[in-house]
Amino acid sequence: MSKKGGLITKGRYELQFRGVKCLNCGHPLDISDRYCPNCSQANSTKKLTLKDFFDEFFSSLINYDSKLLKTLSALLLRPGAITRDYIEGKRIAYTNPFRFLLSLAFIYFLIFTFNNRFADLDKAAQKFDGTISGGGPVSYDINSGDVIVDSLRMKEQAENVLQSLDSIERSHPSIAFGLKKFDSIKNADPEVAKQLGVLDSLSKVKDTKKKVNKDSLMTANPNGYFDSISTETGMGGFANKVEFFIHMIKQDTLFNFEQAREKYNIKSNLSNKMAFNTSNNILTIIQRPSSFLNSTISKLPFVIFFFMPLFTIFIWLVYIRNKYTYTDHLIFSFHNQSLLFILLILSLLMDTIFNTSTAGLFVTLFSIYLFMAMKRFYGQGFFKTIVKYIFLNTIFTILAFFMVLLLFTGSVFIYN
Repeated sequence: MSKKGGLITKGRYELQFRGVKCLNCGHPLDISDRYCPNCSQANSTKKLTLKDFFDEFFSSLINYDSKLLKTLSALLLRPGAITRDYIEGKRIAYTNPFRFLLSLAFIYFLIFTFNNRFADLDKAAQKFDGTISGGGPVSYDINSGDVIVDSLRMKEQAENVLQSLDSIERSHPSIAFGLKKFDSIKNADPEVAKQLGVLDSLSKVKDTKKKVNKDSLMTANPNGYFDSISTETGMGGFANKVEFFIHMIKQDTLFNFEQAREKYNIKSNLSNKMAFNTSNNILTIIQRPSSFLNSTISKLPFVIFFFMPLFTIFIWLVYIRNKYTYTDHLIFSFHNQSLLFILLILSLLMDTIFNTSTAGLFVTLFSIYLFMAMKRFYGQGFFKTIVKYIFLNTIFTILAFFMVLLLFTGSVFIYN
């Protein structure tokens, strides 16, 4: 059989293996059909061999690499042009913008979490003994609720204050006179001195006593205490339940809600389950903060694909008189976001190899690129473009802040 140019291909696509009926859908085929016009399956009756399998795999890979290189070159060298080509129908040479952005997002966050930048947080959490101190003689123990006073440091600070007062008396006699007058009032009227002392310590004593009493009630009668707060509604009631579960998890080493339900006779409802899970997650996050951050950051690629369509609404509103549709604006957003991830990936790699920090440089380059892409794609003047550029970037920052805040808040409830 003679070979006729383009009709003949290698492997299982040779003319001798062509059929007259699609093996997938049964649609009638001509011998010249390489693919079924109905379902797009290849027209071949040859059994798959290992060689055929690898030939097709590498052929697809090379084909994708060709599209990838063209997409990258267009993104980097022609801001805005790739989007115009794509929406005008010149799509075969480029990768799918949605799939391309998703791949880049996964690669970026994979590299970001692989670097394990939050490992030091776990070490700090292990060393943390529950005591909060601002560097002064007074500290607060979050586990017991006690206020701890270091008498030696208090004495040192008192001596330093006295020395400072002596120097003030020598350099500013008028200020020293006022201080002495205040002291004389305190000495002359013991009741005034007593009231001043009460005012200084009232808030600390009140808060400490309240915390100690609450913890004591939880420990002495957990069933009764939970019954007393179970009828409370709103965020205050939920916060009290979380506080209760945190205390009891640390005290009785509870692993799941069922243990708490049986031990303290708690109703099995959604509010109680959420409060327990939130408490358990908070304790886990405190013990292993790096795992929580890595887990949350790994969800960002999915958040992006909820965020970008929302942000594109504002682009569509800003350019509502333009000829482009909402989908066209979305493709433009995908392409620009893809370039941002490419630059961030390069920044991460350079930071890892050269032990430096280049994120600011690459974000600055992207800011310049984005302005050029907007000006070229939408075809408006410098002034209009800069106004819309500032407005859209402000909206982007606000939306991104709330999306990240929502993600981290939600992760506290669903983590673990």
